[in-house]
Amino acid sequence: MKFVAVTACPTGIAHTYMAAEALEQAATAAGDEIVVETQGSAGSTTLSTADIEEADAVVLAADVGVQDRGRFANKPVVEATVKQAVNDAAGLIEQARGAAGSEPEATAAAQPVPPEPAGRTAAGSGMAGRLRQWLMTGVSYVIPFVAAGGLLIALSFALGGYRITEAPDVTEYFDPASLLSWAALANQIGSAAFEFLVPVLAGFIAFAMADRPALAPGFVGGAAAVAVEAGFLGGLVAGLLAGAVVAALQRIRVPRAVAGIMPVVVLPLLGSLVVGALMFVLLGKPIAAAMSTLTGWLNGLTGAGALLLGALLGGMIAFDMGGPVNKVAYTFAVGGLSTGSETALEIMAAVMGAGMVPPLALALAATVRSKLFGPAEQESARPAWLLGASFITEGAIPFAAADPLRVIPAMVTGSATTGALSMMFGATLRAPHGGLFVLPLVGQPLLYMLAIAVGVVVAAVAVMLAKQIGRAPATAESAPSEAAVAA
Repeated sequence: MKFVAVTACPTGIAHTYMAAEALEQAATAAGDEIVVETQGSAGSTTLSTADIEEADAVVLAADVGVQDRGRFANKPVVEATVKQAVNDAAGLIEQARGAAGSEPEATAAAQPVPPEPAGRTAAGSGMAGRLRQWLMTGVSYVIPFVAAGGLLIALSFALGGYRITEAPDVTEYFDPASLLSWAALANQIGSAAFEFLVPVLAGFIAFAMADRPALAPGFVGGAAAVAVEAGFLGGLVAGLLAGAVVAALQRIRVPRAVAGIMPVVVLPLLGSLVVGALMFVLLGKPIAAAMSTLTGWLNGLTGAGALLLGALLGGMIAFDMGGPVNKVAYTFAVGGLSTGSETALEIMAAVMGAGMVPPLALALAATVRSKLFGPAEQESARPAWLLGASFITEGAIPFAAADPLRVIPAMVTGSATTGALSMMFGATLRAPHGGLFVLPLVGQPLLYMLAIAVGVVVAAVAVMLAKQIGRAPATAESAPSEAAVAA
């Protein structure tokens, strides 16, 4: 059979391409043909119309809203998360074969995709799954703004010190020969990028819920959240509100003469009016008060409270290694960057340090005690060094997939250790990504490296002990059979 697939994860860095590779290998092993479109950060070649028409079924492995879903109208569709595609691609291919052999309406796994709106998730996904997908879509579009703005701001502090924020506007004074002027320029560009965070978050949450007509109401709601100082929380509420309002308006039946201008004029206009009014008049101030309380609580964290928060976020980062729990912790840290508080910068450092631990620890363990790991895991150890150093926690997934009950608890222990130590040392970070490559931009870099190293050693020792305990009975039982085979 012939299938087409789309893979997409919130960051578009690792899971997207790992899922695509797993699906391709599973289809080849089953004697089928598959063409995969990866909607990731590196871009991809869009599925051709001919490929879609010839396909017997469609596999959508995505944690975010799939772009242009309407292309797959009237095709049997199997939906899954990228994690399911990575861990059980063969199972998804088997589901696709079953869906292709039955009518879309006759199977729960295969559902016809309505041509419009393209951004909606399937009706059978469940409310919790749809909500997570909407939020992750918003986060996925925010990350490039956070990365660009955060790195520029961090660079400006490295070049001009922390008082560079007091520099005059570069439109009024800029000296090309002055390092401080370049630092001020980087700071002001980075700050401008940060001003887009909340509107982009709200806009693309709304887009995931109700497609393009919801973009303008979402952005307007996000801008209103910034204006009333409702922050990241206001952006989340505004995005969900905009998506819900536009989705409700889309259900209203209108004369055919008006239908043509609905998505271009009427829906954006009415949606923006309703969402803007609600955010400015009704919802903005209560959300701003909640954000102020949260910021005050974060700024007041010291001692045991800070250590506990660091350990909790570190454990969450390692729990599913790039999955939903990981993204909740990462989003919490990224959201705090917009406040600029010292504690928020410490949280970002703790989260990134903890996220580097699993791949590095498993690479270390597989190098030191290679006999405890299978051939595929030993092969995965080499790229895991670079992935871990780059803060790509997904580098640990091959190990976790092969032995989750031993690997995951060990990684959670090590990452929680790093998160707690990073908070205790007061390490800070303004860049939301980059791993060890942004070390010059880290406050307390030596202590930060120590926190990561301790977490890596703790996790590596824990996973080696866990694998030894688990292997002892199996080794004893297998000895006679091996001898018999040799004889």
